Amino acid sequence: MLTVPTRPAAPEEPGGYHRYHLNTQPAPPIVPLPDRFLVKVKRPILAWHIIADFVEFKGNWNVTSDRPCVYGVLDSPLGGMMARPHLCVACLRCTMQNPELIQIHHNPDHQHLGDSYFTSEYFAHVAYQAETGRIPVKGAGYRGKFGGEGWDGMWTDMSEIVRPTRDGIHGREFISTAIDIGAKPGYLRFNGDGTVAAKPPRVITTQVPFLFDLPPIAHRTPELMQILGAAAAAAQTLAIVPLPVMQAAGLSGAHLAPLVKPGDRLDVPGAAPHMVELDGWDPALYDAVTARFPEALVALRLPADTAGAALLDYAKQGVRVFHIAGDYHGRASDGRFMREVIRAVHGAFVDARLRDEITLLGSGGIAAAEHVAKAIICGLDAAALDIPLLVALDARFRGECIAPGAGALVMPPDIPHDWGVQRLINLTASWHDQLLEVLGAMGLRDVRRLRGELGRAMFQEDLEREAFGGIAGYDDQR
Repeated sequence: MLTVPTRPAAPEEPGGYHRYHLNTQPAPPIVPLPDRFLVKVKRPILAWHIIADFVEFKGNWNVTSDRPCVYGVLDSPLGGMMARPHLCVACLRCTMQNPELIQIHHNPDHQHLGDSYFTSEYFAHVAYQAETGRIPVKGAGYRGKFGGEGWDGMWTDMSEIVRPTRDGIHGREFISTAIDIGAKPGYLRFNGDGTVAAKPPRVITTQVPFLFDLPPIAHRTPELMQILGAAAAAAQTLAIVPLPVMQAAGLSGAHLAPLVKPGDRLDVPGAAPHMVELDGWDPALYDAVTARFPEALVALRLPADTAGAALLDYAKQGVRVFHIAGDYHGRASDGRFMREVIRAVHGAFVDARLRDEITLLGSGGIAAAEHVAKAIICGLDAAALDIPLLVALDARFRGECIAPGAGALVMPPDIPHDWGVQRLINLTASWHDQLLEVLGAMGLRDVRRLRGELGRAMFQEDLEREAFGGIAGYDDQR
């Protein structure tokens, strides 16, 4: 079994065991995000209040300048004349107490971050996680929708009964987020002397159930790939990199998985990779890659609309790792969302009794840590991240970012290498902690047990069908 990448054992730990841990550090953005809210203060009215309070409290400026805001938005030395909107959380206490004086509005510049799928809320959360490495928590609780399209139409089982006994995020209990990528035969054959008749299965273990996927075509530069590769090495996962870019930049390492197309020169700098990904099925290329890298896993990257029968046919020809790729909005070309695609592919392999022998990866539409957990419940072994990685690196949207070839993302001109790596490490640490929360709330100690556990989830369309099926009007809308 291969672990990617290797990490020296801590000398103070007997036997070399260590818990998975990422060192987070503050990494402020190069281009600050616009404030979420605009604080509109009517200064003439505020000046009148200040003068009246100054007289009433006999010149006590500390009392006079104190405005009603527990977050410090109005606690400037000028008593609210210079509001600090970056501290505002829209609790609306000031507006309720002084509606004639202060109004809070949404900032249009903030609302226009992202696009129709990767909304400003996802954008702000990813940016916060990349900056701090923390989980975005609001004391007011969840303010979003309790249903909708895509991943919003799926709810996970968070049982309060088992929650007190599961506390992996604080280190009091071990919860594994490691997954195995590779060929896993259903059984082993032994010789008469007790030795295994065939070669042992080749498996790569990553410490988090997500990989770093390809950025859009316009941003597949050597500099960005070096940042993704270094962050993948620190996070002990894999980064998928086009083979020509690896060759041009001299990139190498066990944490890199080259993406190979027909016509590519099958040479990699340094040691042979642990995994190679084929961009589409090509029998000649498959044979060439397996001959050139006999010890490497060969993954097959296919569009999300590929039929399950075709996947089964590729599995019969020896493929054991599949990467199903949708667009950046999580859709296949036939319009299905990745949730339905994953369930269909997973079910096809289950029906063929091959599911435990193959690894299923998926990308497209993953915008939050909860989406990783939901995708695994639907049947993935691991997700591949794309747009969140670039948002963590201060990318900005310019229109709808849907296809890899669309130029809808704008990256900073010069990304400092160490800063970019730290931002991705912070994002990985935050998503890892959120996965621990999900697993702990479900009473699971291993993320591999979450795969295909549809009983751990509820689907909006199923619940609505049970509740409203047979009622006049509901069936007509379906």
